[in-house]
Amino acid sequence: MNYKNRFTPTLTALSLALAAAIASQGAFASAFQLTENSAQGLGRAQAGGPAAPNDCSVVVNNPAAMSDFTTSCVMGTLSAINFSAKFNGSGTDFLGNPATGGNGGDGGTTLPVPATYYIVPINEQFSFGAGLSVPFGFQTKYDDRWIGRYQSVETKLQSPAVTLAASWKANDQFSVGASLIIQRTSANIVQDIDLGTILAVPTNGAVLPQEADGQGGLKGNDTAIGFGLGALFKPTPADRIGVNFHSQIDHTINGNATFRVPSNLLPLFGGAFVNTKGTADFDTPWFLNFGWWHDFDDRLSLGVTANYTHWSSFKQLVIDYANPAQAAFNAPDIFDYKSTWFGSIGGDYRLDSRWTLRGGVAYDQTPTRDATRDPKVPDNSRKWLSVGLGYKSSDQLRFDLSFTHLFVNDATIHDVSATFNTLDGAFKVYGNVLAVSGQYTF
Repeated sequence: MNYKNRFTPTLTALSLALAAAIASQGAFASAFQLTENSAQGLGRAQAGGPAAPNDCSVVVNNPAAMSDFTTSCVMGTLSAINFSAKFNGSGTDFLGNPATGGNGGDGGTTLPVPATYYIVPINEQFSFGAGLSVPFGFQTKYDDRWIGRYQSVETKLQSPAVTLAASWKANDQFSVGASLIIQRTSANIVQDIDLGTILAVPTNGAVLPQEADGQGGLKGNDTAIGFGLGALFKPTPADRIGVNFHSQIDHTINGNATFRVPSNLLPLFGGAFVNTKGTADFDTPWFLNFGWWHDFDDRLSLGVTANYTHWSSFKQLVIDYANPAQAAFNAPDIFDYKSTWFGSIGGDYRLDSRWTLRGGVAYDQTPTRDATRDPKVPDNSRKWLSVGLGYKSSDQLRFDLSFTHLFVNDATIHDVSATFNTLDGAFKVYGNVLAVSGQYTF
């Protein structure tokens, strides 16, 4: 075999491997937007969304609806998100030999997602609110030495945000609101590197694919600012229509890239594979939420939601390296995400003055495409089935509990790593969310 002809761009392969690792945080945030910020809303599959009443989480879901509160409100929510991703398939190295290792176990995990909100009316027209939530976040981690280790070992993203909001009530039928969003994104990505593929030419075949593994990792973070706009319209005493816009937030991720390479092989890489700094522009997309809420009587209410998210703004990612040996081989990583819709219908049934039953269903599109999906984010479109229970212990204090199961379509994978390792198969994916909230008005 003519190794020289097939392995000329060895450092380019290394650069693309690290590029894929950094870029995965963009894929990560785009494919998994977290909306679990209220147990009340989750219990009806987010139906009604920015129009649903009596929920302090409107600080982030529609600041205009803060005008409904005539007294101060404080709320805390804790959601436990359980995600399972099990791979079934095979892989090959550059020479077509079967990939060594297992199927990676369950790449999913269970993560707590907290949120808290506060609303205070200033006068009959103006209200102020503040909130802490996590609009983006996800994590996958696979067994060591699995067949997809050159695509992903561990990916973790967290994007907590502080929201400061204000509303103005024009009259009993119409109000508007605006918010300032301070978002901090941090990421930790780890994947193995097939050094055997990269060294096949320099060693004249003495080292072959899968015979020498290294590992690359990246940690980075950035804080950036966005904004939100909201409106609430009440055309009749029984109807509420709400809309909420959340802006795109532009990040420049500053990170530290670290490598684990056998010491006897390190001199062969011409200054690459050493720890260095890197930056990359990464933007979370804008989205627009519509909600309608209708009270049929004093017991039954129904809500409908339609959300549009502009994922298509995330096409590619380019990384700038501090190490010249790495930066010289920089190249864009292509994702080509598509914009998506989320739709849900659900409602509340008040058993009596204290107890409320909730339920809802939803359909949530994925922005990922079969051609570019990888095991860092084994996502696909999913259906929601939600149930919830509310208990009002007094006029001021309320508790809510909800559960959602996500039926996720199988996520097919045909992914080729920067070192030409191929992973073919599909992920069996599902999710569960259990949330509890407490709300107090005073």
